[in-house]
Amino acid sequence: MNSRQPIPVVVLAGFLGSGKTTVLNHLLAHRGGTRIGVVVNDFGSIEVDAMSVAGQLGDSMVSLGGGCLCCAVDGSELDAYLEKLAAPVHRIDVIVIEASGLAEPQEMIRMLMASENPDVRYGGMVEVVDAAEFDATRARHPETDRHLAVADLVVLNKTDRVDAAERARIEKELVALCAPGIPVVGADHGRIDPELLFDRRPWTETRGQLSFEDLLAEAEEHDHEVGHDHSGHAHAAYDSVEFVSEQALSPRRFIDFLDRRPAGLYRIKGFVYFGVPGHQERYEVHAVGRFLRFAPQPWGRGEARLTQLVLIGSGTDGPALLRELEACREPAPHEVRPESMWGVLRYVARPADPEAEAAGSHVPDTPDASDTP
Repeated sequence: MNSRQPIPVVVLAGFLGSGKTTVLNHLLAHRGGTRIGVVVNDFGSIEVDAMSVAGQLGDSMVSLGGGCLCCAVDGSELDAYLEKLAAPVHRIDVIVIEASGLAEPQEMIRMLMASENPDVRYGGMVEVVDAAEFDATRARHPETDRHLAVADLVVLNKTDRVDAAERARIEKELVALCAPGIPVVGADHGRIDPELLFDRRPWTETRGQLSFEDLLAEAEEHDHEVGHDHSGHAHAAYDSVEFVSEQALSPRRFIDFLDRRPAGLYRIKGFVYFGVPGHQERYEVHAVGRFLRFAPQPWGRGEARLTQLVLIGSGTDGPALLRELEACREPAPHEVRPESMWGVLRYVARPADPEAEAAGSHVPDTPDASDTP
């Protein structure tokens, strides 16, 4: 039986010139000790130095030279590429698919959700938008609106090329075009915090395996020692809140919290303990924008039953978020009816029925209070 956790697969989409490759290169160069597998359409635009940091060049990347991924491969072919990257020998932590500028993200999402590979799981879709060419892009590609409608996170790139008023106008339009609650993250030169998309492993876990990685780690340590200012770095733009509870959480109240989470809350990760009869496992939670998944997992031997969450966002009220999570505590989980878990179970992947999972888009991942018993 396979005990490994599935590798998340993040789709990075956006029209030509939006800055997808710049975002990808930034993720690769600032990934910490995380091993990133990459599927791209054109290897020529990926920086070789950045790919060297990611791992063995030939083993950690699949290059598709001709055409859009959604058109060039069917589901079985994509599975073959993902199977290669997910092989245990490569120890890949996350896979990023950089879609062609003309790809149909919804088709890619459907293929990933229909995948029969138990070693990978869909991890959300990020749409990169060029702030300086926003109106021109929509005029040239009317399908832009359709792409934005299925995004889990929007990166408004090249914000340094527009003034504050223009940026505010575009952000307002994006909010109207996206599904309710989809966050819009501003960036220049593709600089976003990798933690918005995946967990970064510390340098110490992989140090000594790649010489270039050691050099980057030493450079970071040197900057810290000499007191270099990191306020301009991507991570400085985000706030992080941690929540730990030895008491179980109410599944209904927690789903209600997720339903009402503000657009500025970009990422939620960690484990939740519900303690409801028949559902004693720990539930890993992974949210990118409005994309949400739970994965039940067994507790380790002697592991304390805890809820441990990290919330990453910008412009959010940290103390208020913590108060809302405190209100989710459940003092008597053993008395809670199992039906209360239905709202959570809606977001547990069902690999045994991939066709049902692929029948609709991921938009229903936005919780609907009417579906929660």
